Amino acid sequence: MTTRVLVVDDQYLVRAGIVGLLRAAEGMEVAGEAADGAEAVAEAARCRPDVILMDIRMPRMNGIEATQRILAGGADPLPRILMLTTFDLDEYVYRALRAGAAGFLLKDTGPERLFAAVAAVAGGDSLFAPSVTRRLVEAFTLAPGAAATPGEGSPGHQPPRRLEQLTVRETEVLKLTGTGMSNREIAGRLVVSEATVKTHLNRAMAKLRLSSRAQAVVLAYESGLVTPGQ
Repeated sequence: MTTRVLVVDDQYLVRAGIVGLLRAAEGMEVAGEAADGAEAVAEAARCRPDVILMDIRMPRMNGIEATQRILAGGADPLPRILMLTTFDLDEYVYRALRAGAAGFLLKDTGPERLFAAVAAVAGGDSLFAPSVTRRLVEAFTLAPGAAATPGEGSPGHQPPRRLEQLTVRETEVLKLTGTGMSNREIAGRLVVSEATVKTHLNRAMAKLRLSSRAQAVVLAYESGLVTPGQ
């Protein structure tokens, strides 16, 4: 099965390099290119990619706003968005996760890591392990003002009563996910199967209109279900 990828970066040489690597890779197809967020939104609607490699910092419209618009566009299925960044813990990464990105990738990543990352998010996984998600989210929730006043449409913009629609078990699974536990670890803690954990988490995410595990972790923190360091 071929994975169709949209490459978005305002730096021509960076974009061309990624495009060249993807075109030479087995099972990858370049669906389109874009030089800024506005072009990315238009191209995503036109070419319907499976995965979008999205630069965070761009002129005219940055990658975070573009991500929000693309995921709010109602495409079925929604593309999986992998953010490209220069720094692994810069201020934009937290906002990108909250916007619904599936993960992030450093721009100095080698070809094999790039291909593995695209394949992972195309298959429905997050790019990084839950423990890394927790470290990332904690870093920003502990930073002064980092998580203040979430924007409209983000999970944190909703009042805690959103969680009332979840069952007790769904809430429990969401909380354990927020602490950085994997499905296997949660299954061991609750003495249930991994499939059961996945079902509860998927139902919780559907009710809360979340598009990725990372977004579920962010909501768990911002709603107070999980506190930094817990």
